[in-house]
Amino acid sequence: MSLKEYMEGIAFELAKLHILHGAEFTQQLENITLRKEFVLVPGETDIYSAESETDDDFEALLNAARKAVERGYRVFILPNPKLIRTADVILERKGLFRMYDVKTIQGKTSVLNRLVESIGQTNHVLLNMNTQYNSRLLAFQIKRYFEVNPDAAEVLIFKGKQTFSIKRSYAKKKAFVQLFSQEYGK
Repeated sequence: MSLKEYMEGIAFELAKLHILHGAEFTQQLENITLRKEFVLVPGETDIYSAESETDDDFEALLNAARKAVERGYRVFILPNPKLIRTADVILERKGLFRMYDVKTIQGKTSVLNRLVESIGQTNHVLLNMNTQYNSRLLAFQIKRYFEVNPDAAEVLIFKGKQTFSIKRSYAKKKAFVQLFSQEYGK
């Protein structure tokens, strides 16, 4: 790839996200979703991809994207350019754009490790829960993630038909573990 191709490509646009903040960051997310690399995934509604369907993570990302669409989002599956740590998807709903690193959870104790993997990619993580997970353990692991990652802003959880959005301020509450455990366990 030539320097010109890189400078005009989506990888360069994704790299810019690491230096932008606030309204500029959000505007850049929207600009990225307008790029020609995104095409509607065949057979899907509101799921666009700039990623190859042969990528190892594509099926897991598509599964999470379908759940997001059920919740009213438009989903843009991002490519995974070499040499740049990027998130997996941009979710848009009602004109609000956010970028998430998607972590599909299948094990019984793996959440904290998966959350930590997202550090440096984005401050929003989407946990796509594909297993029964102890609600108290999950609460402790989310709380710990916010403690070790000062940039973390949100952990969004898809569990069946339920959605949980855990913001830093909620996770810092003294009663977070108890409150979240009760709500998640319903």
